[in-house]
Amino acid sequence: MNLTENIRLAMRAILGNKLRSALTLMIIIFGIMALIGILTATEGITQSVANLSSEMGSNTFSIKNEGQTRRRRRRKAVVANPPITLLQSQEFKKNYKYPATVARSTDADGAAVIKYESQKTNPNVRVMGVDDDYLKVAGWSIQSGRNMSKSEIENGQNVILLGKDVVAKIFPPREDPVGKMVNIGSSKYRVIGQLAPKGASQVSNDNMAMIPLMTAKRNFGDDATSYNISVMVDNTTELNQAADEAEGVFRTVRKIRPGDDPNFEVSKSDKMAEQNMNVLGNVSMATVVIGILTLIGAGIGLMNIMLVSVNERTREIGVSKALGATKRVIRIQFLTESTTICMIGGVIGIIMGVLVGNLVVLVLHSSFVMPWLWIFLGLTFTFIIGMAAGIYPAILASNLDPVEALRYE
Repeated sequence: MNLTENIRLAMRAILGNKLRSALTLMIIIFGIMALIGILTATEGITQSVANLSSEMGSNTFSIKNEGQTRRRRRRKAVVANPPITLLQSQEFKKNYKYPATVARSTDADGAAVIKYESQKTNPNVRVMGVDDDYLKVAGWSIQSGRNMSKSEIENGQNVILLGKDVVAKIFPPREDPVGKMVNIGSSKYRVIGQLAPKGASQVSNDNMAMIPLMTAKRNFGDDATSYNISVMVDNTTELNQAADEAEGVFRTVRKIRPGDDPNFEVSKSDKMAEQNMNVLGNVSMATVVIGILTLIGAGIGLMNIMLVSVNERTREIGVSKALGATKRVIRIQFLTESTTICMIGGVIGIIMGVLVGNLVVLVLHSSFVMPWLWIFLGLTFTFIIGMAAGIYPAILASNLDPVEALRYE
């Protein structure tokens, strides 16, 4: 009996017990769908994170006052790192001689209301104070208008760059915001440019505005305001060396003695991306384990169904043996049946999993993902589960005594 005939007999047995076969198929389908779906989504998220890292620049790092430091005299005492002052950020930019672009910024207001004539935004607009190099280092670009000039930064003029969401909220469609006057609180700002959209998957979304650094200090700053320093090195391969030199320069700026812990944090963009990738890798591994356990459960259910099938088809097996069917033929017939059920469920589950996973990818505005490796591994493991679930029932069926089997009612 050839493979085609075995598959035909397996399909006849499957269709002969529709409800039981459907329940088994559903277990396999949902197990594979969950496995492939989450892995597809994870690959899409990984791709999105990689694109984000690329757009942010894998050759950038930042200096912030995040974290805590231990006091030298009382090692058990832990205090928050002091703010980075505007003067310290200026001194660093002046003294840092490595081939790189240095930008400074600060969060002026995280819940601002921007008003134009009778229209105003919700109180959730992020207003940042930036210098003229910030857009280049942070990966922003201008859609219309221009960037802030050095004189506007140094003199603290009331000019502003608006994000796409802010423009859409307060300006009529197709109206150019450049040159218009908007209000933040009691202060008026002249719009000099509109930021090109970056999307919700970026670190900073489009519901934001940027004003000159000195303007932010005058209108929003206080003694607790901390300024961030972002550095984009000219050569990506020199990122670590540039970061080490930056740490040394800033230790001098902060007057930290040799041997003392730094009271600031140097954070590299590639390190953040690597951390995100590690988290996604752990999610993938957990998904694989859960998916395998689900399929093993489906295999146990399938084995139970095959044992019931052997019991129901005892007389049929006796007739086959009486007509000359060998033990090998009987074993192959039952193995083919169990494997066919698993492979049908596996194929349907993979199709559904790829579709569900790419729905998540679509939300992230990433490209379509086809996880060929996981599809191949999913099919392989499904085949193995089908074989494992059918071995014992197949052996049991092949060892039936034909005389006793023919008597079975």
